[in-house]
Amino acid sequence: MQGRGRPWSDHRLAVEGMVWKYRTGSPWRDVPARFGRWNSIDKRFIRWSADGTWAAVLTEVQKQSDAAGQLDWVVSIDATITRVHQHGATLPRATGARSNHRNPREPEPDDHAIGRSRGGLTCKIHLVCDGAGRPIGWVLTGGHINDTTMMTTVLDQIRVPRVGAGRPRTRPQRVLADKGYPSRANRAWLRARGIAATIPERDDQIAHRRKRPGRPIDVGPDQQVRYRGRNVVERCFNRLKQWRGIAMRTDKTARAYNAAITLAAILIWIKTDLVNMA
Repeated sequence: MQGRGRPWSDHRLAVEGMVWKYRTGSPWRDVPARFGRWNSIDKRFIRWSADGTWAAVLTEVQKQSDAAGQLDWVVSIDATITRVHQHGATLPRATGARSNHRNPREPEPDDHAIGRSRGGLTCKIHLVCDGAGRPIGWVLTGGHINDTTMMTTVLDQIRVPRVGAGRPRTRPQRVLADKGYPSRANRAWLRARGIAATIPERDDQIAHRRKRPGRPIDVGPDQQVRYRGRNVVERCFNRLKQWRGIAMRTDKTARAYNAAITLAAILIWIKTDLVNMA
């Protein structure tokens, strides 16, 4: 990581400065001097965003948690909208294709994952978390993008390497989702991969089945009990949005905002694993 030029200042202090910036939602220039020069911390954050450092750290933390048997493979999926501050909406919309946290070197999306919805300029985080409410994968889009159309894309972000030989695990045991995801295409995609699903039907789908009888969706007591566990994704969003720099997006680029979410996710994983080991 170190090239020519002056040696790095302390990485730990720099990361503390990055955390302070996003926890408080402050501009980079306001990062306290005790963490180092703000522009040096900013450049390091962007460099680690571009070269995949943050993604590699998160993957390693997830791998170690899975190896210790602490990763719950009954996952929950949902999406949340964040407002985009005027400081984050000042770039032209012409920079490339969609990027995600598993492939941070991909070019920026054309719209920087900023869209216009009822709330104005917004960004949407489509996220899947494990049974303990820890982020496993996510995709950023504009706030106007429908949740159900992103389900397969988000689940494709699940990739947890194994310690030793073997391919990374990409398929959860079960997926919990709300009524925003019960499309035929989503159910067929899950069924083809052998992934169990707990997704309640919407009222209009139930009415349509009454007109044209088909195979009913299992909504028995067992499924209802399982569905109660879906709230972990809401708690995951609550944890992420305790970081003011994530709750209100001020980053101009999707890559930088994505890196901030990754940094928060890393700390969530580390903290939870430490509690489980205690």
